[in-house]
Amino acid sequence: MKKLLFVILLLFISCAEPPAEPVKIGAELLLEKHIELLQDKNVAIITNHTGILPDGRHIVNVFYDHEDINLTTLFGPEHGIYGDADRPVEHGRDPETGLPVYSLYGDIRKPTPEMLEDVDVIVFDIQDVGARFYTYITTMNNAMEAAAELGKEFIVLDRPNPITGTYVDGNVLDPEFRSTVGIQPIPVAHGMTVGELATMFNEEGWLENGVRADLTIIQMEGYDRSMWFDETGLPWIKPSPNMLTLNTATVYTATCFLEGTNISEGRGTDHPFEWFGAPWIDSHNLVKTLNGHELPGVVFQPVSYVPVDTVDGIEIYPPKFMGDTCHGAAMRITDRDAFQPLPTGVYILYTLAWIYPDIFEWRDARMDRLWGTDHVRKTLQEGNDPDDVVDSWQNDLNRFISLRENYLLY
Repeated sequence: MKKLLFVILLLFISCAEPPAEPVKIGAELLLEKHIELLQDKNVAIITNHTGILPDGRHIVNVFYDHEDINLTTLFGPEHGIYGDADRPVEHGRDPETGLPVYSLYGDIRKPTPEMLEDVDVIVFDIQDVGARFYTYITTMNNAMEAAAELGKEFIVLDRPNPITGTYVDGNVLDPEFRSTVGIQPIPVAHGMTVGELATMFNEEGWLENGVRADLTIIQMEGYDRSMWFDETGLPWIKPSPNMLTLNTATVYTATCFLEGTNISEGRGTDHPFEWFGAPWIDSHNLVKTLNGHELPGVVFQPVSYVPVDTVDGIEIYPPKFMGDTCHGAAMRITDRDAFQPLPTGVYILYTLAWIYPDIFEWRDARMDRLWGTDHVRKTLQEGNDPDDVVDSWQNDLNRFISLRENYLLY
């Protein structure tokens, strides 16, 4: 897995004060304490370039070289097992191990019986970013369904929620808008780890036809859910081509909704989701209006940029306004604990639609899939106050928060 080992060179090492002892992730503890779960079994793993142990080894290499593990099959999520694709990925074969690599982000989104014919247990080890519309948790959900239907064991190697496991906000998904970017009835910012989510999906009977997987979660040690990723002592590896830093992940649930508009969300720059704009925007007027809302933990500054199709050495899907100069706003987080991404996102949409009523465009289907409802878009299109939108999701959010308590592991 030469490409996977290469990502070690691309680690973003945080400047935050690390803990006395780094958090131990599920992958470490599986190998140290629970190897019997894989002995005498044919093993498949769903992973990507983030499946790195703190010593720099990749989970695929470790499994493949381990005398007690018979690794037979590899699965990759969106962006592929190497994390270097910004388009749907085809099946292939790993050049180093020779193992088949099945894509779960192409024509097939769920492992088939044929793919799992020589598999007894499926292991999931991917770094998530804490947002409902980040598709890795959908891949996990779909693979759990396949495991349950075919009688395969499913093991989740838990990793931190990088934006803390305490921020829970946004509307709960309306099942009518279920899609790859919203698979289960959880809020946009769920405040859970992948292990906690897997347990919730399974125990609540949310998998298709109510099936339940034979599920095991390998929990972390030394993790506190109030931790930001740069407080875990773990190396940051960008989880996808446009998720460059922890700061990107911090603002992601505020600005990803711009994908459902004709506004650039900063893709094609070194600051995706932190910058947004368009060629026809007056940066100073936009920034003055946004800052006038006095949103907590963030200030907006004027910015101009030219989107390109290669970022951090990876060719990305052609961004909006590629090659044109965009003017807009840069988000500067002044207090990440006070920052509220979801209300901020609503205010950004409201402000753009209000300032540019004749140019701003809603791309309805994409917007509604990201929100998991059409209520937000329609409410803002009617000119209602952003606080009305935020207030509208509180009852369902409070019910989710109560349900969530049953599944918290840390």
